[in-house]
Amino acid sequence: MESFFELKTPAEVFEIIGRFGPVGEETVSLENAMGRVLSRDLVSPEDLPDFLRSTMDGYAVKAKNTFGASEGLPSLFEVAGEVLMGEAPGIVVKEGQAVKIPTGAMLPKGADGVVMKEYCELVDRETLEVSRTIFPLENVIQPGDDFGRGDPLLNRGHRLRPQDLGVMAGLGLVQVPVFQRPRIAVISTGDEIVPVDRRPLPGQVRDMNRYTLGALCHRKGAEALCMGVCPDNFEALREISLKALDQADSLWISGGSSVGTRDLTLKVFDTLPEFELLVHGISISPGKPTIIGRCGAKPVIGLPGHVASALVVAEVFMTRLISRLSGGAGSGGGIQGGVEARLSRNIESANGREDYVRVKLAQEESILTATPVFGKSGLISTLVESDGLIRIDMNTEGLYEGEMVEVMLFDPVWGGLS
Repeated sequence: MESFFELKTPAEVFEIIGRFGPVGEETVSLENAMGRVLSRDLVSPEDLPDFLRSTMDGYAVKAKNTFGASEGLPSLFEVAGEVLMGEAPGIVVKEGQAVKIPTGAMLPKGADGVVMKEYCELVDRETLEVSRTIFPLENVIQPGDDFGRGDPLLNRGHRLRPQDLGVMAGLGLVQVPVFQRPRIAVISTGDEIVPVDRRPLPGQVRDMNRYTLGALCHRKGAEALCMGVCPDNFEALREISLKALDQADSLWISGGSSVGTRDLTLKVFDTLPEFELLVHGISISPGKPTIIGRCGAKPVIGLPGHVASALVVAEVFMTRLISRLSGGAGSGGGIQGGVEARLSRNIESANGREDYVRVKLAQEESILTATPVFGKSGLISTLVESDGLIRIDMNTEGLYEGEMVEVMLFDPVWGGLS
């Protein structure tokens, strides 16, 4: 029978994960900043835009010259020229004059508004009829309308999106201060584990955890350092763990199938520099025998050996850890990146633990339905068939058919919703 120290609740584990901080800072080019997390607050170095711009194709005029204009009684203007894109206009608009202007072009001096071309009609080459009154600054973007010089732009801890890169490009910010990508060392342990390119002998299995955990790291913006397969041997595991900590910001060991392997992992952790045990067992299913500790500032993790259990724990807890190491928030509990769905059948659960149940989603008219995917412990097929997880609270005995549940998606953009 396995023995654990006091089991931690998932809420307690989320709080412990929240104590870890970013691994470091660096500066990257704007081209490589997508998805990275800002390490400093940014302020706008200039006005954006820094000149009056037209938001419509039409004619730049003095707005007061259009007052009273209507379809029955249009105002007449002298066409004084045309503004070209990408050029500072050399024309000064005088009383009763109009200048042709395209969307995005700079407003000529003297003009304070743009009449849409739909309300303009040329009588001849030099005479324009305007059939609508406009107000000053109508159809015009002013300097600083997007951002003014010194305005807050983006905050520290913000994960950069395409639109964020766009505004930085518009302001000429070509170097971006970000937190470093965390390097996660992944070790698969077990006498029964063999590399994927080797045909397993009876009683052996290929190393799936290296690829599932490595892929999860990449998906969350971390760099996975795959350290290979290690047998159930204390000295060998300690040696490769020390090497991993020297190269990485966090160490993840996925144990073999035997009960003794998890004891071995903890014994090795106890010998590592500055080791402190934070979690020895979590009140969840699957994933109860998870270990979380720290060596100095570096988190060290002991994950279940079964690929399904290891990946569920990684989805629920390790994604938050990567977010913390990357400079993001990632400290709160609850399901992140979820969608709401209607449960298709009853699910039983044991009191005193949180259950994470795999579900498959289906779109039925305007409602998503979530169908549980059950199977024997350790089967990866149940994960392959699933779209996400639902959480059953530790203080309940299950969920009922027809109940609305939140689904934590394995893929942030579920195919059925696209």
